[in-house]
Amino acid sequence: SDLQKQEERGELLQPLIFVLLVLCSVLLYFKVSLMDPGFVKPEEESKEGENKGQGVVIPQIPGDIKLRRCGYCMVKQPMRAKHCQLCQHCVRRYDHHCPWLENCVGERNHPLFIVYLSVQLVVLLWGGHVAWSGLYFEQSWEWLQHNIFLLVSFLLIFIFTTVVLLLLVSHLYLISCNTTTWEFMSHHRISYLRHSELENPFDQGIILNLWRFFC
Repeated sequence: SDLQKQEERGELLQPLIFVLLVLCSVLLYFKVSLMDPGFVKPEEESKEGENKGQGVVIPQIPGDIKLRRCGYCMVKQPMRAKHCQLCQHCVRRYDHHCPWLENCVGERNHPLFIVYLSVQLVVLLWGGHVAWSGLYFEQSWEWLQHNIFLLVSFLLIFIFTTVVLLLLVSHLYLISCNTTTWEFMSHHRISYLRHSELENPFDQGIILNLWRFFC
């Protein structure tokens, strides 16, 4: 049959890989949106006291800056945590609240968020290539009627690809500097950054920053 011949020629491999990538992006979306992004829990305060001093020492941050209690959920906020009023929780290493995920991006799901964006970008680029390859341009109304769906699909894919690419590049840049979206946008309002000797006291070099984030 034609299907067997296509399988023998390896023509079914690419559609299969594309479907698997789409499935992977969907699973990653649900994983990132449903998982705990790093909520600070009241019972963790005692552990914070026991583990104090075991983390990475950053001498550029003034020692007189004390951890404060959140005015909303009344937990003691660790360094780099922020309260999200939409999630009603303080989030460790808070980056931002993503409206598309209906969840915060924080310490626990930020690496998976980057993986999700990467897979989504590959899917969109592949889909854009397929849509573009099916277009052949003619200056006639009949051609537009027959190809309007494919043309709209390509334009939507192009817009989404641009958005995902900009998001991925911006996040990779911030990760390479060991900063978050919240710290980058609100540097002047954050006490441990405003009173620091350096603009970014967490920066330990691109390689080490990437290593600590992903590994």
